[in-house]
Amino acid sequence: QVQLVESGGGLVQPGGSLRLSCGASGSVYSINAMGWYRQSPGKERELVAASTSGGSTNYADSVKGRVTMSRDNAKNTIYLQMNSLKPEDTAVYYCNLRGRYAYIGSARAFDSWGQGTQVTVSS
Repeated sequence: QVQLVESGGGLVQPGGSLRLSCGASGSVYSINAMGWYRQSPGKERELVAASTSGGSTNYADSVKGRVTMSRDNAKNTIYLQMNSLKPEDTAVYYCNLRGRYAYIGSARAFDSWGQGTQVTVSS
């Protein structure tokens, strides 16, 4: 299977920036869709940014203009650059990748989630 490892969360002051990373381990053959989601206490998990291979990226209205999702194909890693952070951005952020991985001479589908990384925006 494919496991995702997230990093980059932390405590930042309002107006600050953070870059989250999500790396995939295992024999990834292709990534067809990727996304970042977040969940605050007492709230449901919500979309931050998501895209499919070859398609445009959709951003939540609350983060448009402040957040950029990118991808490094060679490293099987996606990133979430977050600028002008606000206290309401405080949440646990999760990455999600879907694609195919090599398994005993064939390609199997995977749909994996990262373990989550805490982002806290506070003065």
